[in-house]
Amino acid sequence: MDIDALIDAVIDREGGYSAHPADRGGRTRWGVTDAVARAHGYDGDMRAFPRDAAVAIYRRIYWLRPGYDRVATLMPAIAAELFDTGVNMGPAVATGFLQRALNALNRGSADYPDMALDGRIGPATLAAIAAFRARRGAAGEAVLLRAIEALQGERYLALAEARPANEAFLYGWLANRVG
Repeated sequence: MDIDALIDAVIDREGGYSAHPADRGGRTRWGVTDAVARAHGYDGDMRAFPRDAAVAIYRRIYWLRPGYDRVATLMPAIAAELFDTGVNMGPAVATGFLQRALNALNRGSADYPDMALDGRIGPATLAAIAAFRARRGAAGEAVLLRAIEALQGERYLALAEARPANEAFLYGWLANRVG
């Protein structure tokens, strides 16, 4: 798993500076919102927010802190998806998608016990991933990935339905974030 390549892909997709009037995140650069940059010590103009600062935030806040590096040792494609989804929706939401999917795929707790939907990668989530992998093999990772992406796509649709201004972003979300 090459987190540097994942970060580069996110930055390439997010682009440079943006201040879309419908974006509740406000001003962003490299996909990092003004609020996140400020919370991590940046106090300059967002148009000048350095790329290396964005890289450090992505690595620390969206890869290491949520524990996706630990997921990568078990299921690299799942870790990559969690990272990307976490950048766009928050790590707790991304991890919640994983937990929901794992609970639904455990065959009524026959393969491993249900876990709390707490949005955190902890021992129960890691054990469920390992048990799922042992039961379903490499093909299972592809199915789990589809389940996570289905949940992500549904959330994007719900966001657009709940707030019509989000329709400005729906096509791009579905084209660039799901699948």
